[in-house]
Amino acid sequence: MTEPAFDLVDRDEIERYADALRSYQDGAIDTDRFTAIRLQQGIYGQRQDGVNMVRIKIPGGRLTAAQLETIAATLEKYARHDVVHITTRQDIQMHYVPLEDTPTVMRDLARAGLTTREACGNTIRNVTACPLAGICPREHVDVTRHLDGAVRHFLRNPLNQQLPRKFKISFSGCEADCAQGLMHDLGIVAVRDGERFGFKVMAGGGLGHKPRHAIVVEPFIEERELIPVMEAIVALHNRYSDRAKRAKSRIKFLVDRFGPEGFVEKYREELARTRAAHAADSSYPRGAWKAGLPGTPPGPGAPRQVYAQKQSGLTVVPVGVRIGNLNAQQLRGVAQVLTHFGLKEVRTTQDQNLMFHDVRWEDVPDLYNRLAPLGLGKPRVGDNVVACPGTSTCRLGITSSTILGPKLDGGPQDLRIRVSGCHNGCAQPETGDIGIYGEGKRLHGKLIPHYQTYFGGNGMAGGGLALKGPSIPTARIEIAIARVKQAYAGTREGTESFFSWVRRKGALFFSELLADLTEVRREEAAALARDHGDTGEFRVLQLGGGECAGAVQVKIGSSFFDAAHERTYRDAFKFQRKYAEALACAGEIARLVGQGLSQLVGGQAPAALPEIAQEIARVLPGETHLSAELARLAGELVRPADEWDEPALVELFRDLDRWTVEVARFSQGFDRQLDLREALPKGFEVKPIQFHHKAPQRVLAA
Repeated sequence: MTEPAFDLVDRDEIERYADALRSYQDGAIDTDRFTAIRLQQGIYGQRQDGVNMVRIKIPGGRLTAAQLETIAATLEKYARHDVVHITTRQDIQMHYVPLEDTPTVMRDLARAGLTTREACGNTIRNVTACPLAGICPREHVDVTRHLDGAVRHFLRNPLNQQLPRKFKISFSGCEADCAQGLMHDLGIVAVRDGERFGFKVMAGGGLGHKPRHAIVVEPFIEERELIPVMEAIVALHNRYSDRAKRAKSRIKFLVDRFGPEGFVEKYREELARTRAAHAADSSYPRGAWKAGLPGTPPGPGAPRQVYAQKQSGLTVVPVGVRIGNLNAQQLRGVAQVLTHFGLKEVRTTQDQNLMFHDVRWEDVPDLYNRLAPLGLGKPRVGDNVVACPGTSTCRLGITSSTILGPKLDGGPQDLRIRVSGCHNGCAQPETGDIGIYGEGKRLHGKLIPHYQTYFGGNGMAGGGLALKGPSIPTARIEIAIARVKQAYAGTREGTESFFSWVRRKGALFFSELLADLTEVRREEAAALARDHGDTGEFRVLQLGGGECAGAVQVKIGSSFFDAAHERTYRDAFKFQRKYAEALACAGEIARLVGQGLSQLVGGQAPAALPEIAQEIARVLPGETHLSAELARLAGELVRPADEWDEPALVELFRDLDRWTVEVARFSQGFDRQLDLREALPKGFEVKPIQFHHKAPQRVLAA
């Protein structure tokens, strides 16, 4: 229930980023290459020129008073904006930061133990958890320990540096799954199986383009298997997801491609390797397990009311945050509340709110009284509204979700309303009671902003993705939502939930209920061609696309990171004296690096090592030592495992690593914008990349 017991920060990488920024400003790194570097460090482009969003990675949403103070000071000093934004992934986003200030912002955050690393790009994004982890009476285990173990394992892991697309993970402490695993690429749920305790593992979920419900790949695993299982699913994504078609590169599309059974079969193949590679590791995260108490879970996100913890005399105190925005005064005020009551942390939640815990019951009124002057307090019935930044900052935004969001109300039933500015669904509309996302439709010669509607979503266990409703002009969306709330209030049966009511009514009911609002007559088009908050005609800015899909990848970069991942397995197998497996990994390293080198200089990528060596000799006649050494290694790697003893194998692998470093040095000289240091073997000196001089032109063989 405390901050991570390990340092998330790497100060050297911040200085490398600062060097890269200077080189980009000098013109020695092109925009595409610097975009990849920037996204890896959590710096995201905005629709406004010259300023950026800085996404702070908050695993499990846990923030200390000192961290809140640091974020407040950084916001005031560097951002041309007055608020930070809590995201549905429990991150903190700071907008309108000039690009030249981003290294200093990262340094200031690092002093408080905060990192932006891998908060954007083709990586494992911030790992989320039920905000009640460690304190919920229902939970079987405090999953923060397992979450921290996963973060420690994957952060800066070679496997996680150049994935085909982003990857999202959640942890829940009981079968209720308040962290909503069904919508995640990978959902981990603590479960009880008779007298055994462990995890259910789901994979392949996702929202946005073609939303999909995750499938169960493991009904039950013990906690010692957690990291190998997670790694197998990430490796499956890395190996098979489409790197060419960005719109179909999330892991959910592998379920469509292979089918659920085929997906699980491919996962089992990866698991055999990861399980073997981790077999000797006894340092897996361990929790204190026990049967959770019966009771009704509070729901997705966090409780809406003060909630009794499993710790006697202590309580959870939720705080409503209007569409997730906090100014510097509020950040400092929350920090002061933590200090005054001797609390270790506050948590951000999936519903963009804050949550205190370990508060004594008798202190609750005083705590809320201290928050009142800050404009913060108890969640109000009807204010369960989540909104992404939309057109306020996002390059992909189509509609002004931050203007519309505060106008909406969930009514006396406190319905969960989720507002996204585009179909990517950062506000998670497909899991809200009422979800909407922005789109444009051309009618009668006018581009008219619309909201695509969804009804009856719930990402928890027993829930499901929302039913798709009609698309409504933005000017009428408030009327549409009010009409749906009225229909629910008038036709629900007893205490029927909105989720059940929607499924009883069916999608056709909503199409008929809202049919008149979808129709746009020619004489109405001009009046409807305006978005909320706009005075002029609606238009969709062509900004060259957003950066959610990450930057264009350099093939040799992914080759080296994949080889680094294989090297981890190789060394684990060697340690376990599984020489055949270690040699297979070594062969894969040589193949990946050799193919990457050949393709870098315009050659082909044969599958067999001898042919790769021949191709390198053909396209690089002036670098015969590289092709000759690969040919020699290829001959050694096909020798049977029983011909090797450990000293000989150690020497072979050292030769392979030495060759890998030589290929990296050549590659970095050929392409001066490459920086492969994070993907190289340990124990070899690699000259730092000098970006400031452009690479000389090389003459390649035909």
